[in-house]
Amino acid sequence: MFGIIRLGVCLAILALVPAAADELRPLCPDRPGKGTSPCTLDAGHFQIEIDGFDTALQQSGGGNVRTTILGDPVVKYGLGDTVDIEAGLAPYIEQHMPGHSISGQGDLYLRGKWNFLAGDGPLAAVVEPFVKLATATRGLGDGALEEGVVLPLSYDLGGGWGLASTPEIDVLLNAAGTGRHATAIDVIGLGRTLEGGLTLGVEAWTSQDFDPARVTSQYSFDLDGAWQPPGNSEMQFDAGLNFGLNRKTPVTQIYLGVSRRF
Repeated sequence: MFGIIRLGVCLAILALVPAAADELRPLCPDRPGKGTSPCTLDAGHFQIEIDGFDTALQQSGGGNVRTTILGDPVVKYGLGDTVDIEAGLAPYIEQHMPGHSISGQGDLYLRGKWNFLAGDGPLAAVVEPFVKLATATRGLGDGALEEGVVLPLSYDLGGGWGLASTPEIDVLLNAAGTGRHATAIDVIGLGRTLEGGLTLGVEAWTSQDFDPARVTSQYSFDLDGAWQPPGNSEMQFDAGLNFGLNRKTPVTQIYLGVSRRF
């Protein structure tokens, strides 16, 4: 209940705060989808992207595990025309497992984006290193400092169509609690922008976790949509539905979110 109230307050604030008045590039959130947008925030501006409601169902040997996240924000600030910094922390996560449940906050992620192509051509690309600080409630995180790098890419195909890829390499703590291993992730997405501020997309996602104890592969097929209200170029609403393609991946994931630039 308190998570829903916090979400309502956040949405009200986003709707009431005046939009930025100067000439800005088109709004370009990382939501929706599992990919990351290859763009940075304009200098001197803030942007907040809220994963308002996100629930995933995972099958396990002992039964189903449902994880729900409420009001998960990412806050961005533009340092220059090609660089921004970002921070995100889920304030409320609830996980239901057979026989018990746990709730609390998630880990803190700090990111930086550099738009090294910074041009008007059809190809866009950024490099995004990040670090994860172990702030999660016990049982919701592994308690380790971890890091990685993402290289979001997109290509404008014309006619409102766009093709994107988000390769990523993470360096994670081994399941045994000592040593590190790599995880390789990628998202291939195809999107179409339509009239009325509507964008629809499909994605194929894969994750290969090379933990020495057991290599784990995950795959999903994802659908998403976003809408920018006519006359308000500073706000976007979005939703998505993800389908797991093997037993190691959540069977389904549903989410709703909103983004706003200031």
